[in-house]
Amino acid sequence: MSSAVLFDPTSTIGALQIGVLVSVLLFGITTSQAYVYYSRFPEDSAKLKVLVAFVWCCELGHAICIGHGLYTYTISDYGQPERLFGPMPKSVVLAVFFTGVIEPCVQTFFSFRIYGLSKKLCIPVLSWILSFVRLAENMVGVAAALGMKSMQGYLAQWEWLITADWCISVTNDVVITVTLVSLLHLQRTNAHKRTALLMDKLIAWTIETGMLTSVMSILTLALFLREKESFIWVSVYFVAPRLFSNSLLASLNSRTTLRAMNDVPLSSLNLTAIGMPSNSVQIRWTKVQGVTRDEEESV
Repeated sequence: MSSAVLFDPTSTIGALQIGVLVSVLLFGITTSQAYVYYSRFPEDSAKLKVLVAFVWCCELGHAICIGHGLYTYTISDYGQPERLFGPMPKSVVLAVFFTGVIEPCVQTFFSFRIYGLSKKLCIPVLSWILSFVRLAENMVGVAAALGMKSMQGYLAQWEWLITADWCISVTNDVVITVTLVSLLHLQRTNAHKRTALLMDKLIAWTIETGMLTSVMSILTLALFLREKESFIWVSVYFVAPRLFSNSLLASLNSRTTLRAMNDVPLSSLNLTAIGMPSNSVQIRWTKVQGVTRDEEESV
């Protein structure tokens, strides 16, 4: 049966267009968050600023590549649906490369945050190893994709590598999220009143961002294993790096909200809902290795 007969525009070109549009929309949010970060935190270390700039540049490259890939499929190859199942455009392969760089970078950042909170290397080293393995897998996959003759042949040959890549990503996300939540909960147990509220907020944000990236990786893997012949999994895969970069920037920019909460009188916070008395606490904020911490003094 010919490729033209098998061609389904809804699950191929249609899915690809939706994925690119959503990804570009999220790139706009990433850019806005990057602007907010540089305008509100000029005192941050140079290393942290370079990390944000590097991640944003990779996101820009990713957006350009997937845009070019969509143009190739819908304009350059218009009326030739069989080309959808041929070699991927080089721009799409390059977008895969950027994805494989962005996600380990963000996971490495959160691993450093774990070290900043715990001062122990066990979990951070495990996370760094997983990030390095994922980066190496991505390099192998990209190199193989540059020489492929058809997408079906590539997926059949390298399905094990693609599956392992997403499994490692999910594992790393879960390890980071569970560790951060455990460390924050431990600090909350011994914290004063206002600090407990701040810790609750941090725990909620950590769970939300960690679950979001994990669910996205699981969803991509499930769609890939179920419908390799469609582009639905590709469209979800195009969105994934945006969630990682936005989780990084949201984590950094959340310090504005936390500082605002710190400035609010304790009596006006919703302490009754969590069964806490309303004695005032003064908190002095300091920065240690890019991780916001607090020193408490009862008044």
